[in-house]
Amino acid sequence: MAKKKRPKPHEEEASEAWLLPYSDLMTLLLALFICLFAISQTDETKLTQMAQAFSSAFNTGGPSFFQGAGPSSTSSRDYLSDEDGGAEAYLAENSQLEAVKKNLEEYISQNELQDDLNATMTEEGLMIRIKEKALFPSGSADLVPGVQRIGPAIAALVAPIPQRILISGHTDNVPINSAQFPSNWELSSMRALNFMKFILAQDNRINPARFSALGCSEYRPIADNSTEEGRTQNRRVEVLIERAVHLDKSDMQTVR
Repeated sequence: MAKKKRPKPHEEEASEAWLLPYSDLMTLLLALFICLFAISQTDETKLTQMAQAFSSAFNTGGPSFFQGAGPSSTSSRDYLSDEDGGAEAYLAENSQLEAVKKNLEEYISQNELQDDLNATMTEEGLMIRIKEKALFPSGSADLVPGVQRIGPAIAALVAPIPQRILISGHTDNVPINSAQFPSNWELSSMRALNFMKFILAQDNRINPARFSALGCSEYRPIADNSTEEGRTQNRRVEVLIERAVHLDKSDMQTVR
């Protein structure tokens, strides 16, 4: 009797199960490169557009991996672009600071204080510079009676505005070594602190949280310390009304 032929073993087709983990791996790698790109780029607009594009491509209904990708929208200082309305905000604040500057210059002219202080607009804000002789005796941090001609006027100007105020003390490069002030660091710091405390005491509308004091010693000169005239200019107290709005450098050119 003829033997029956055994059926050949069924040859299974090659499995395609590997495609699923492979596609997941490619997605994760792409996500990694997008994150690296987000960290390394400073062009927030382009980065946001790219993140949105990939979010649309990979989002399946739940929260997107790319949601919120890109630089943080908050920072210690507000750097705005034209697209954010930054130029308009910058110009509005600039007009406000110019008005403060004009009022101070009128006060300086009326009280013949041109040799004691001046005001200048800078990229940081409105800078008010007061010479040493208008506030302190040489080598001392004790305020002179003449401060009454300057301090109350500055207090009245800064009381109603919201910006932060930085008061800094500066000296020339002539060393000081006394029991009270071992170096120019101590002298410049105490002068800034004493003048700040005087300003705060002039107007109860002033919020002390807006103020800070800084001693710079001899290291931020505005004139040549090799001459007496230069050293006189360097011995000063500065009151900086800091801008609250700052533009990107590219937008600064447009505003100007």
